[in-house]
Amino acid sequence: MGAAARSGDLDRLLRDVGPVWQQDIRSAGDRVKAAYLPLLMAAPREGVAVHRDLPYGAHARQVLDVYQPLGARKAPVVVFVHGGAFVRGAKDINAAMYGNVLTWFARQGCVGVNVEYRLAPEARHPHGALDVAAACAWVAEHIGEFGGDPASICLVGHSAGGTHAATYAGDPVLDPLRRDIACLVLVSARLSADTLPENPNAAGVRAYYGEDTQCHGAHSPMAHAARLAMPVFVVNAQYENPLLDVYAAEFTHRIAQARRVAPRHMSVADHNHVSVMAHFNSGEQLLGEQILDFFEAARR
Repeated sequence: MGAAARSGDLDRLLRDVGPVWQQDIRSAGDRVKAAYLPLLMAAPREGVAVHRDLPYGAHARQVLDVYQPLGARKAPVVVFVHGGAFVRGAKDINAAMYGNVLTWFARQGCVGVNVEYRLAPEARHPHGALDVAAACAWVAEHIGEFGGDPASICLVGHSAGGTHAATYAGDPVLDPLRRDIACLVLVSARLSADTLPENPNAAGVRAYYGEDTQCHGAHSPMAHAARLAMPVFVVNAQYENPLLDVYAAEFTHRIAQARRVAPRHMSVADHNHVSVMAHFNSGEQLLGEQILDFFEAARR
């Protein structure tokens, strides 16, 4: 299903907000969340059991939720890591997001895992990626109890969560902690840790990576793109926070240069940095279907 699955009002909102998205991403994001919330609250959730706030570490934020399709047996697993510019965000930013993402995947037969993690400045680089590593270790050990297959895991990260997921997957410092993840999906991820004037979240980058900007490049996922071994799907919205779409294209190119085969890359038409995740379980499912197709190919 494409845009035809959206209501006319929502379609108009996205096309109105998109071209001016970068002028004020905070207020634009709030408009998008408010528009999707009633739709997601009314969306189908039957057949999915949710197990909340399961600890994968000692910190209060080292918790995750499992979305279990009833009757799941050796089901593929989708692990989702939310965004928040390194300094904010949660696995549930309102009554429906980001549970909508895992609910949708669970309704397609996957066991969904919604991960929360420690934030900067309390937890600086590489602790976000270390939390992803700890969560993936928990999934590998425990997901079978919820009907999931620990040998079939797709890791999905959005925004700063995509930064942490990509760092976990590619940074050589984390090689000893890496689990056998089947594939990696990076949605609107911050793949280069810039503090340019264009970046409205530059303060969050400094809070996580530190004030010494000379070190940021070496610690960014972009520096490790060429060594990523697993299948990678890079996604950006048509209307992005400044430069994130540029970094998505560059990251894709670096992988293509290293492998001599281009990875999958998708720009999601009409969507913005928030709606690209808010639309899951709303009736529009093109991106979800593309991720499932990618995941299925990676599992063959």
